[in-house]
Amino acid sequence: MQTPLSIVVVEPDPARAVAITEALRNEGPHEVLVVSDDAHLARRIQERNPDIVLIDVASPSRDILEEMALMSGPLERPVAMFVDHSNAGLAKAAISAGVSAYVVDGLRPERLTPIIDAAIARFHMFHQMRAELAATKQALEERKVIDRAKGILMKARGLEEAEAYGMMRKTAMSQGRRLADVAEAIVTTAGLLS
Repeated sequence: MQTPLSIVVVEPDPARAVAITEALRNEGPHEVLVVSDDAHLARRIQERNPDIVLIDVASPSRDILEEMALMSGPLERPVAMFVDHSNAGLAKAAISAGVSAYVVDGLRPERLTPIIDAAIARFHMFHQMRAELAATKQALEERKVIDRAKGILMKARGLEEAEAYGMMRKTAMSQGRRLADVAEAIVTTAGLLS
């Protein structure tokens, strides 16, 4: 951790909260907020909008996992969860809820920096993968619309595939529009006329 971070620490034990806060502040001038209970956790974290959330619980409950899904989904942030003991079902549920790092054997101050760094790196990696997946899905959908529009032009005008594509491309360039937008207009118009 080289740059100061805004960190929310969810820790019900006041003594452990102090130890964690001190360890974090020894690593840098981080802004640390300790939340001692998990009531309305998602709302409180969204209001704070931290760079990372650290949750220290003996054993995560389904309620905490649901709150985490709420807080990590809409605003997308790294979450590191430290548990004293776990089972495979809870670990999987925590990862599904958006946890970037799930650490069994509790939170120990000397392990904070590498775990936070790993959680942030993993979060950014998955965030990039989700963005690439969304872009790929969008491109595939656009390709389907373009192919449908080509088919409509080929049938209506008796054109070859390359001619239909060329016509759409020329129209897009002359109107300063994207090819996918021109194709969408053709498909929509054909749907209205049929």
